[in-house]
Amino acid sequence: MPEKSITWPDSKAFWKDRRVIVTGGAGFLGSHLVEKLAERGAAEIIVPKIEDYNLVDIADITRLYDSALGKAYAKDAANLVVIHLAALAGGIGANRARPADFFYINLMMGVQLMHEAWKRGVGKFVAIGTICAYPKFTPLPFKEKNLWDGYPEETNAPYGLAKKMLLVQAQAYREQYGFNAIYPLPVNLYGPRDNFDPETSHVIPAMIRKCIEAQGRGDERIVLWGDGSPTREFLYVEDAAEGILLATERYNDSQPFNLGSGMEISIKDLAELIQRLTGYQGQIVWDTSKPNGQPRRALDVSRAEKLFGFRARMPFEEGLRRTIVWYRQRAAG
Repeated sequence: MPEKSITWPDSKAFWKDRRVIVTGGAGFLGSHLVEKLAERGAAEIIVPKIEDYNLVDIADITRLYDSALGKAYAKDAANLVVIHLAALAGGIGANRARPADFFYINLMMGVQLMHEAWKRGVGKFVAIGTICAYPKFTPLPFKEKNLWDGYPEETNAPYGLAKKMLLVQAQAYREQYGFNAIYPLPVNLYGPRDNFDPETSHVIPAMIRKCIEAQGRGDERIVLWGDGSPTREFLYVEDAAEGILLATERYNDSQPFNLGSGMEISIKDLAELIQRLTGYQGQIVWDTSKPNGQPRRALDVSRAEKLFGFRARMPFEEGLRRTIVWYRQRAAG
């Protein structure tokens, strides 16, 4: 017999009476997610700005919830959703330079935000995890059941473990209190509005910037870290935002779930693709004195499709083109 098709609830109906706190809502992923929330008709979207709230400080976390759940809304805490995107994140260099910061800031933000949400009866908490939580030598493709099979890759282990504790917390609070917290594991993201800072950016924006700046200067070569052999999987930022919102609407359980594209590419092939798409004619030189990071990353994305119907839509080359166009426009402006 053919499988019975699933009828999913209407997105706009889900968000109609819901107020949403999006930490990190002014950032890369957050800005796209906030736009999609507005399109879905969320009743109110609250984006705590870093200038107003230090989310490592319990006093500021308390003030945020007190503001969001003032007297007029206190009785409606069950209709408040918290999507916790805020994080201190960066590439290998940033993680190696500030391991204590990457551990403490990410741990304290998430643990306190979730605890205070439970205390106030918040209806749902979405704790965004990271692919860096997986063991260094996870069998491919990464399956959620392998999360605890070893220690993460050393260069970003403090970050990965801090974020992984939110999974422990979410599961413990669901078991003891019935608190509705879910834990997505997004793979490396890319797209317009990404962080192109040379000190803290991830691999795709770093390569795009290097190629475009070298092209502008007429440089004959660019230098990239490692030997190009590691593989990565990338998810376009708008696909990631859609996956998070679909999970928020449709999924209420303790199992973590991967959010990815299901496509693996080597860093060498990625560099050559970005070189072609930017039109840079120089040579790529690999600095093998620098670390490679985790040897391979590719996700099993079947759980997300099965549990709440998510599948990435953006073709990788098209997503890269859009990212390059956005960066060129920004650099020119």
